[in-house]
Amino acid sequence: MYEIGDLIVYAGEGVCRVEEIGVPPMTGINKQRQYYTLKPLYRAGMVYAPVDTQVFMRPVITREDADALIDRIPEIEPVVYENSNLRFLNEYYQAQLQNYNCEGLIKLIRSTRAKREVMIGRGKKLGLVDERYMKRAQDMLHGEFAVALGIERNEVPGYIESKLGALQPA
Repeated sequence: MYEIGDLIVYAGEGVCRVEEIGVPPMTGINKQRQYYTLKPLYRAGMVYAPVDTQVFMRPVITREDADALIDRIPEIEPVVYENSNLRFLNEYYQAQLQNYNCEGLIKLIRSTRAKREVMIGRGKKLGLVDERYMKRAQDMLHGEFAVALGIERNEVPGYIESKLGALQPA
């Protein structure tokens, strides 16, 4: 069970802070159940999630884990997935996002960038579905890394770039 003040990753919401634990002041809910009142860090509003929900929830990764993962980015091999059927393409990307795993998000981002290079080589653009899922993966990853690293979300790409640049031989 999480405590008030904990930062967690909650399903499609991304990073949230546990604001309260108890029965929220709203009608139409089971008053016998305990709920987390979650405040998403990167959008307005609140989320009420039963404490015993089956919806994905986990603690935010640590700074050490984030830095170690960033160091491993060059080793994470991209996989270019091509399918002209938009339904299959959407299903593929949705499945990639379902585990809310930072390494999986990095792989999706790297894979989409690799696909963009393939498409450019063919004289084409990357499709809108690919772009949308890459952006979503970046938002999820940058949000969690920002919290783990104690920086602003918009600073994450520069942090990653400078850290990876420091790993390159001079």
